[in-house]
Amino acid sequence: MSALPGSVRIVEVGARDGLQNEKAIIPSATKIELIDRLSATGLRTIEATSFVSPQWIPQLADAAEVYAGITRRPGVTYPVLVPNLQGYERARAVGVEEIAVFTAASEAFNRKNINASIDESIERFAPVLERAPADGVKVRGYVSTVLGCPYQGEVPLGDVVHVARRLHELGCYEVSLGDTIGIGTPAKARAMLRAVAAEVPLSALAVHFHDTRGQALANILACLEEGVAVVDSAVSGTGGCPYARGATGNVASEDVVYMLEGMDIATGIDLPALIETGLWLSAQLGRETSSRVARASQSADA
Repeated sequence: MSALPGSVRIVEVGARDGLQNEKAIIPSATKIELIDRLSATGLRTIEATSFVSPQWIPQLADAAEVYAGITRRPGVTYPVLVPNLQGYERARAVGVEEIAVFTAASEAFNRKNINASIDESIERFAPVLERAPADGVKVRGYVSTVLGCPYQGEVPLGDVVHVARRLHELGCYEVSLGDTIGIGTPAKARAMLRAVAAEVPLSALAVHFHDTRGQALANILACLEEGVAVVDSAVSGTGGCPYARGATGNVASEDVVYMLEGMDIATGIDLPALIETGLWLSAQLGRETSSRVARASQSADA
């Protein structure tokens, strides 16, 4: 346990990865208010939206309107997802200063969902990685299906390492390793992280777990013990993966912060404010919150 970090940066992905899987179109004003509420909790990184084609993800067709409408706080970054140079230019037109690019460690996943190989998917956003430094734009990278794929099953560790290393070499300051279908267990998560960290500096790695089988917190703890200090999560456990049948939500930010606080690991986040935001969002979506901490808080107040 000696490798546990003293502090962890939470990358809040609820406004993008969380909402993109909602079937009913959410009003832009609600998305803007969500981001503004999250900004008031002490979060330092809030992924705001995605400039992908509306044909891919209609829920995020209002990306420019949402980004332009949020109140940006000093010290908080608001990255957005972009798939290619066209998306990058749309994002820059509204003042985006940090972006994220994405690919998968699974050839089958890439071919099924974007009709391209891993190499071809990287070629699509390579011009973005060439352009961004000149514009002073930071780039984060996502690697999905690092612990399993809904189409090919097992994903060789070598493939995960290869893709993560390539994104880092191309200029991604941070690479997020995503268990897209929530199939991982702590031992597998630890082994995956160790393999990648042998080729990419641990300080440049983040973890991103879905909670399909209730393993996300355990997986995060295993990675914390290896020294990782950046964790992706979504308020109220929203999300899933629109391209992976059966994948449920991201790990809830409230649950992650509660666990970290209980371990004396600093986050800088106001947990009661985060819980309140999760309850508010759940009400907007017309469902019960999927955060264990929020449910416990409600029970205590009853």
